[in-house]
Amino acid sequence: MSRRKPEPVQVVKQRRDAALRALVEGVPYIGFLGIEFDRRGDELTAVLPFDEKLIGNPMLPALHGGVTAAFLEVAAIVELGWSMLWEDIEAGRIELGQADEVLLPRLPKTIDFSVDYLRSGLPRDAYARARVNRSGRRYASVHVEAWQDNRSRLFAQATGHFLMPALDNG
Repeated sequence: MSRRKPEPVQVVKQRRDAALRALVEGVPYIGFLGIEFDRRGDELTAVLPFDEKLIGNPMLPALHGGVTAAFLEVAAIVELGWSMLWEDIEAGRIELGQADEVLLPRLPKTIDFSVDYLRSGLPRDAYARARVNRSGRRYASVHVEAWQDNRSRLFAQATGHFLMPALDNG
């Protein structure tokens, strides 16, 4: 019995990157805010590059609270979508040219989202990582942490509950 030869690492990386790009580009608001995602293996870090339009209080200056909340919520939803796709990406069931909105699962819908503003967001790049605490067929719970210069010095954190999209039994 012969084992299948592993795929070249570049092919796997391209498939992962194409799936992530399709997931992110499917939500125009992510592009409006300028949020990007840094992927290392299965781990995603959301990156919010600083832009003047993100300032809420020019006297401090500080990031707008709504921008902070949206950044955390986007990080949570993309992490959930990514975790839903991971097995299909790794098994090669999502091909390079096929990673588009038609084949990608619908994103989860927010049930509730609670943000803790721990300190002002400074006028600089921000980063966030989401951790899926529970993900079932109907419901998911996600915790997100955001920081700027120092990972151990959070400026905001959030917990969200999401309604998972129905699986197609096609």
